[in-house]
Amino acid sequence: MKCVAIDDEPLALQLVKSYVEQSGQLELCATFTDTTKAKEYIENNPVDLLFCDIQMPDETGLQFVNNLQAKPIVIFTTAFSQYAVEGFNLDAVDYLVKPFEYERFLKAITKAKELHEYRLNKEVNEGYLFVKYNYQWNKIFFKDIELIEALDDYIKIYTGTKPMLIHMSMKIVMEKLPAQKFIRVHRSYIAPVNKISSWNKNAITVAGKNIPVSYTYQKQLQDVLQKDLNAL
Repeated sequence: MKCVAIDDEPLALQLVKSYVEQSGQLELCATFTDTTKAKEYIENNPVDLLFCDIQMPDETGLQFVNNLQAKPIVIFTTAFSQYAVEGFNLDAVDYLVKPFEYERFLKAITKAKELHEYRLNKEVNEGYLFVKYNYQWNKIFFKDIELIEALDDYIKIYTGTKPMLIHMSMKIVMEKLPAQKFIRVHRSYIAPVNKISSWNKNAITVAGKNIPVSYTYQKQLQDVLQKDLNAL
């Protein structure tokens, strides 16, 4: 699991880092003392787990998590136990009160891993993902997705009805999609393999739209589609 840690105390970040290394079960991708930089990173990189302090100078950890568009699993870390109820109201998987011992840390990340595996299996097996649109979470079934288009810091998901404009990066949405069903063909486009109606080296047709294929993805696209042809 990929994780990041946010705390305005460098010593607290060092403790989390040492526990992560000791466990050998997580990959600590980044640490932050600044919530603005942390939010930018989380919204543009795949993050499975967030360790987040609550009492911070610019905004509380509760406010920070609540405002995230793409929410990872959260473990709050704080010296103030009175925030526990609010933390769990944000669906935090656990709440570590400082100073916490390594054994307590292990229990928390075990809960996080179990939830992570459950979510992955549930989404892939049942064939959907959740995205935040119009201030609420919406379920989108993989079978309904016709095309995904990148627009600056947003993606547009076409489903046959009105497209949804979602604040999410292409990298993150690719992490959520089953690799055998979706393929990236351009820095701005992801297409469902079974809805590609025609293709050549430079372009594909999906849902009546002509989509360019960039050189970077040409071989991967050819391999995937050729494999489908061979299976006929």
